[in-house]
Amino acid sequence: MPRANLISLFADFANYARDIAIVQRRGYRRESRTYTQLAASAKVCARLLKEHGVRTGDRVILWGPNSFEWTTAFWGCLLRGAAAVPLDDGATVEFAARVARETNAKLVFAARGKPGILIGKTRGSGGASGVGPGDSGTVFLEDLAGRGNFLAASDAESADYQSLADEPITRNHIAEILFTSGTTAEPRGVVLTHGNFLANLEPLERGIDPYRKYEKWMHPLRFVSLVPLSHVFGQVMALFVPPLLGATTVFEPSTNPSEIIRTIKRERATALIAVPRMLDGLHDGILRDFEATGLGKWLANSLESANGQKFLRRAWGFRRIHRRFGWKFWAFISGGAALTPETEEFLRRIGYAVVQGYGMTETASLISLNHPFRAAQGSIGKVLPGREFRLAEDGEILVRGENVSAGYWQNGAVQSSGGEAWLPTGDVGELDAAGNLLFRGRKKNVIVTPAGLNVYPADLEQALRQQPGVKDCVVVAIDRGGNAEPCAVLLMRDARSGSGDGAISNGTAERAVETANASLAEYQHMRSWIVWPDTDFPRTPTGKPRLGALTAAATQMLSGDGANSNALRQNDGRAGDLSSLLQKFSTPSGSTQQLENQLNLSSLDRVELMSALEERYQVELNETQFAQAKTVADLEKLLQAPSSRRTDFVYPLWTLSAPVRWLRLAVYYALVWPASQIFGHPRIVGQEQLRELRGPVLVVSNHITRRDDSGLVMAGLPPRYRHMLATAVGGETMQLLRHPPREWFFPKRWAYQAGYWLVTALFTTFPLPQHSGFRESFRFAGTAIDRGYSVLVFPEGHGNDTETGEMDKFQIGIGLLAENLNVPIVPMRIDGVWKMRREGRRVAKRGEITVRIGSAVRFPPGTPPEEIASQLRFIIADL
Repeated sequence: MPRANLISLFADFANYARDIAIVQRRGYRRESRTYTQLAASAKVCARLLKEHGVRTGDRVILWGPNSFEWTTAFWGCLLRGAAAVPLDDGATVEFAARVARETNAKLVFAARGKPGILIGKTRGSGGASGVGPGDSGTVFLEDLAGRGNFLAASDAESADYQSLADEPITRNHIAEILFTSGTTAEPRGVVLTHGNFLANLEPLERGIDPYRKYEKWMHPLRFVSLVPLSHVFGQVMALFVPPLLGATTVFEPSTNPSEIIRTIKRERATALIAVPRMLDGLHDGILRDFEATGLGKWLANSLESANGQKFLRRAWGFRRIHRRFGWKFWAFISGGAALTPETEEFLRRIGYAVVQGYGMTETASLISLNHPFRAAQGSIGKVLPGREFRLAEDGEILVRGENVSAGYWQNGAVQSSGGEAWLPTGDVGELDAAGNLLFRGRKKNVIVTPAGLNVYPADLEQALRQQPGVKDCVVVAIDRGGNAEPCAVLLMRDARSGSGDGAISNGTAERAVETANASLAEYQHMRSWIVWPDTDFPRTPTGKPRLGALTAAATQMLSGDGANSNALRQNDGRAGDLSSLLQKFSTPSGSTQQLENQLNLSSLDRVELMSALEERYQVELNETQFAQAKTVADLEKLLQAPSSRRTDFVYPLWTLSAPVRWLRLAVYYALVWPASQIFGHPRIVGQEQLRELRGPVLVVSNHITRRDDSGLVMAGLPPRYRHMLATAVGGETMQLLRHPPREWFFPKRWAYQAGYWLVTALFTTFPLPQHSGFRESFRFAGTAIDRGYSVLVFPEGHGNDTETGEMDKFQIGIGLLAENLNVPIVPMRIDGVWKMRREGRRVAKRGEITVRIGSAVRFPPGTPPEEIASQLRFIIADL
């Protein structure tokens, strides 16, 4: 039976009430929300909209990154009957303001920190009601977190969702208005109704039904989504499809291949939802990792031999790769643009399913879709049932049906697109013998030669991508004597930093174009080409190259170098991309050579810069090697040959398991607890401060000796925190224990190694280096918190060696850790141990040692890490 509206999906929420709906990262923490929590939060949001004077049919802007709160706001708009107006997280304030004016938005849901775009006061989640036209307020998305938890369980599980709107919601009601960001003209939004989306969801649901009996063996399915929710493809796959299966959507904010793979394995994901550009980056990342470990030749030979093999045989042959992704992972879902044949073939050969969808915003995302188990290579699938399809005489794809948009939002109203008229997609396609749709490219990008022959850029780009030196490419049309001819714009692999040897790049590019031309017909030959000077092309939020900008730049570059130029001289101000990125982190050395600039990095700068470089160049850098880089030239070497390991330190997750915890407690109460009481018999002051505290905490204490402090802190904590406590220890100390110098006498080496395993197992220690490795240490701390453990950190970084026993300055890394863990911070201070140490005693006098516990503290979001570290030192000193 056809669904009445998208709100009917809430009935499916009830079927999976306790299943996890959304997983997201916030700082170094992992947050999850169930379908019950999502439904409750959406109802609260719908009532919040009503309080703000938003009525059915009004427009509400959503502006922020993918998150549970964004999802809550979207569903809240649907429940209230309001039209959501999603904006890309990176949209400019000017564009957002134009959209707000055009739609006469009643309210804005925005991430904290977004600039105000409307007339009226910015409001928090408790803002005043009755917002009138033109006086819209802003509700911060972050303030929506947890609001659904206050709803009564009976109310949260109620199926009465229709009553939250002013009138019954039908398939003809507007669900959202999508504007294309980045346009210089007045914005024009695509109007999508409930019926437009349901016309795509209903055939998908019918296609899923025969497989539900198999799905239960893999339940719950988990989709890692890299696509922004401001994109209609991201909405369909992350918001609408998961409730049909009770699946979990995992929002991954990073585009770094290593981070993506790590998330897929950690979450035991089933499929990855991405646009082609992201999958190309993942493909390159895997190849780069195998090259870094000396297995590049093995991978190439294995890919060649995998051609024609059965699916399971290929998966087993590439089990090294499958082990990295996790054994539940089996599919890549691509949309938003055409996937390059090279990446599609690579993913298939290593034993994964590749599902491609084709559509556009005006068709609520989908026109055709590949079957996950019967996909035809190189195609974008069969046209979905319930829509009409045909090819025009020039090959343009035409569609019509209920999924086609009702029109565009212009001048404050819906401008109809023509009812039952055929929608020209602007794309050129073909049908193969089996009825699969083949994408040939954008109609406006087809290059017509003087002889009247059509040159499809996709064919030329495919030939170029097969050349080993080409990282990416775009073929654009440039004017030559009144005729159009293809020009290749190339990204070369040997020019990653943007400041390398241009002659090498140009020589490799020339050979790549010549080799590609040899495989093409004569009328397809590229006689002009340029090497793009930046590390990447200018792109849309979904990763598509901005062809207009590339065409204009290519024309200018070629005209500047002469009619037959085959090289780009890097003098246009865009070269030296690495140096511009490093500008705030380096200081001139007095040399005229920019690469000799000295790096001027604090510990926080090092974390920030390393993350920025990895995102920019899509590589994984080794933190230990990165810490040793002193100049820009050193960083260039790291970028040209990135390491296959992120850090040299080891972070043992097995120490957080229940069996190890019970063993640890047995040993602790048999040995450590008696020793602490006999030799230290500490006096505990302030333990009542923790009486009402629940959940994991970050424990921060002064540091006197490596030997005694952890035991004393544990003795001072209540059992619920003492029994589940992970302790940060100097990374360099842990590394020495794990890998003592080879020249040491072997009994000493063995004693150190045995000490490493005992300390790691019995005290749940993890390394916190002073100079590098912060990110992985903080990531481990976040994982421990997520598993219910509290974390103990000594911010001084080492035992107190001062003559007075006064605390040293706290490392500012504690501020960064506190900000990203977002848990209460418990300050503690140990008194009396320094005097024992100075006098060389091992046994304390009764009452000599005191462990003081202060009230738990939190810091407002956005507090600088330096300020957090300074305030924590003051609080502990004042206990």
